[in-house]
Amino acid sequence: MATGILFSGQGAQTVGMGRSLYDNSEIAKALYDEANEVLGWDLKTICFEGPEETLTETRVCQPALYVQGYVLFSILKERGLLSDLKAACGLSLGELTALAAAGVYDFATGLRLVAERGRLMQLACDATKGGMAAVIGGAPEDVQTFCDEFDIEIANLNCPGQIVISGDNAKVLEAVAASKGRFKLCKPLNVAGAYHSRLMESARDSFAEFIKDFDFKAPELVCYTNVTGQQISDPQAIKDALVSQVVSSVRFEDNLRNMAADNGISEFFECGPGKVLTGFAKRIDKSLVVTPMSEFDEIPA
Repeated sequence: MATGILFSGQGAQTVGMGRSLYDNSEIAKALYDEANEVLGWDLKTICFEGPEETLTETRVCQPALYVQGYVLFSILKERGLLSDLKAACGLSLGELTALAAAGVYDFATGLRLVAERGRLMQLACDATKGGMAAVIGGAPEDVQTFCDEFDIEIANLNCPGQIVISGDNAKVLEAVAASKGRFKLCKPLNVAGAYHSRLMESARDSFAEFIKDFDFKAPELVCYTNVTGQQISDPQAIKDALVSQVVSSVRFEDNLRNMAADNGISEFFECGPGKVLTGFAKRIDKSLVVTPMSEFDEIPA
């Protein structure tokens, strides 16, 4: 039976993530040790021990989630559980992990890309006053109209009834205050900035310059981009999509629906903490079976 693999995005991180993988798997140990060498700082200790404030920083949590996701993928592969793997996608940052799993670039190259992406987005957050809010119970077209009224943007189309909006923090809070009676719920999110909005344009532009000389290969799996929700395979198109994704809406619902339909997939592995994507999948299509895993004892034998 065809299977798919999903990779977590920013916000799923938690102190202690990956410790059991490192302690129980030689592959995990090698990859975490390599990550420290590539980065030139101690990602491993921050993941395993915190502090939470440091792990939550954009420049740290993006590499943390990338490494853990790739480690889980590598252990699944070692155990022979991915013989029917057909397709991969991820949520925002997780898209870069999916591309590494698909062989578009190797682990170390992906980590360099992720680290710079996270650093640039951190700088953009520090230079702007952005915010985000979750809108529950709204149709995409109604939320778009709502965003247009307050000069903000849709950041994530996660699943039916759950959309995230993003922009200048004062405008987001104004929108939240005006949302009563229009949606089931609209609540501010505890985030460092306005991800996937025009407030990230400085990060997008600098990342475009950074990424241009990297060598991308055609993916060995069917891959999907958050920017359109559709398949993507041309190396230059993948590079362009990663740049656009920094300021574009994340179309995860479209990603998952198309991934399942295009490839006849009904079973997925979610690699990363929090089981967030498993929750989205249940709301997107109850027939999909997703096995979430974050630590060693959650990996199927």
